[in-house]
Amino acid sequence: MACPTYKIDSNDTGLRFAIEKCLKELPSVGATPPDPADPVWFPLEPNSYGDMGASITTVARNPINPSRQRQKGVVTDLEASASFQTDLTARNHLYFLQSYMFAQAREKPTTEPLNAAKVSITGVTAVDGYLMNNSFASQVSVNDIVLAEGFAVSANNGLKVVTAVDVGEVLVAGLSAEPAPPAAAKLTVVGFQGATADIAVNVTGGVVTLTSVALNFTTLGLVAGEWIYLGGDALANRFNNNVGFARVDAISANTLTLGKTSWTAVTEAGTGKNIQIFLGTVIRNEDDPNLITRQSVQFERTLGEDADGVMSQYVIGCVANELTLNVPQAEKITAELAFVACDAVARTGLQGLKAGTRPALVTADAFNTSSDVRRIAFSIHGDTNPLFVYATDMTLTINNNASGAKAIGTLGNFDINVGVFDVSGSVTAYFQDVRAVNAVRDNADVTMDLILVKNNMGLVWDIPLMALGNGMVAVEQDQAITVPLDTMAAQSSFGHTLLYVNFPYLPNAA
Repeated sequence: MACPTYKIDSNDTGLRFAIEKCLKELPSVGATPPDPADPVWFPLEPNSYGDMGASITTVARNPINPSRQRQKGVVTDLEASASFQTDLTARNHLYFLQSYMFAQAREKPTTEPLNAAKVSITGVTAVDGYLMNNSFASQVSVNDIVLAEGFAVSANNGLKVVTAVDVGEVLVAGLSAEPAPPAAAKLTVVGFQGATADIAVNVTGGVVTLTSVALNFTTLGLVAGEWIYLGGDALANRFNNNVGFARVDAISANTLTLGKTSWTAVTEAGTGKNIQIFLGTVIRNEDDPNLITRQSVQFERTLGEDADGVMSQYVIGCVANELTLNVPQAEKITAELAFVACDAVARTGLQGLKAGTRPALVTADAFNTSSDVRRIAFSIHGDTNPLFVYATDMTLTINNNASGAKAIGTLGNFDINVGVFDVSGSVTAYFQDVRAVNAVRDNADVTMDLILVKNNMGLVWDIPLMALGNGMVAVEQDQAITVPLDTMAAQSSFGHTLLYVNFPYLPNAA
């Protein structure tokens, strides 16, 4: 016989999210699930929860009467929210960053875009071609570097350099016939390989540029402020002295101006070399009103089972409010995400889960602060010498200053107001010299970047312009001197306050 249940363990819960079509409205469900129009409930791996659900306000009646007793009250308000903490992996935050930045990702061509329907790869031919809908092939160019994943035949996976493009076909060398690739097979443009001796590095008056003759840099889909990785693993695909991450400050047909580099740049010709440049997905807060979009989500938290099935809780009309990236020493990097919502409801097992497709969780390693941080660089504009080299901890916070919009006749929020886009944080640095302290006093223009690399994938968080606060030097007996710094970002000459790049592939050298 079935025994009664008097409690549910936290490990019996699960968390998913779906992107709303409009605020509080999921995409319509197709007639034959799974349909492309169905809501997709993506799985998450929370470490802990903050507020998740609705807080109800009830006001008691308190009339003047001889018995001096209160009367049963009425429900007057509802505040809904969702917040949780999760480890930072290579891709578990991409959808959410679009919500926090109020902008869609600027992706390089891929058969599995974030905001459009997936392009199925229908076959691999013996004449070295991937077959698919032309919507992807038409975006690919000769000498693009493509990352192939998920194919059943191992020869069809890995980095490939495009040799030709036909209608609905991308040709590369060294493939094997595969008439029916798995549904998970995908192609992503991750970079470009230059012609022999075409790309060079020039350093003139402290200005670093990449120059070319054959390559038109404007065709790479770059935006000013974006980061690239220069150089492949093979000696023939990289410079001898100029290898690493760089920020692109200006783009013209045959010149890329690099504003920041992770290496000390020197003039160098690419004689005899086919230089590779690796690219990523860019998300930034946009200054063009036509590119500013509000993406709301719904959260689904399962709450174990009752006698009829899985119980659940839905937080509806969630608008991204605050994200905090925590970078402590000798630890995992975590992200705390908080949303302001319109409503929240609970469903019994009999009511069941909302309709939609629920893909399986794809696990990934978390970034750690011991071996995955390539650099944390704070420097004054125009000075390549960083203000410090090492830090004990760092936080980066995005805040949209969101709040609920109330109205008569509505329980909860009928909409969400958003305020100023704030990017701030803090860092505790090991004291090196007084330049960091003076930068606070002088209100100097400072730029910051954080670069993370793991398993041939990478993330760059870049703040082009900010001011520093605090700066009170901490001296303790038998301890290294430190200096705590507060960061306050502002709109830069690029038009954004914060720019993020997700590299789906980086060479081993990174």
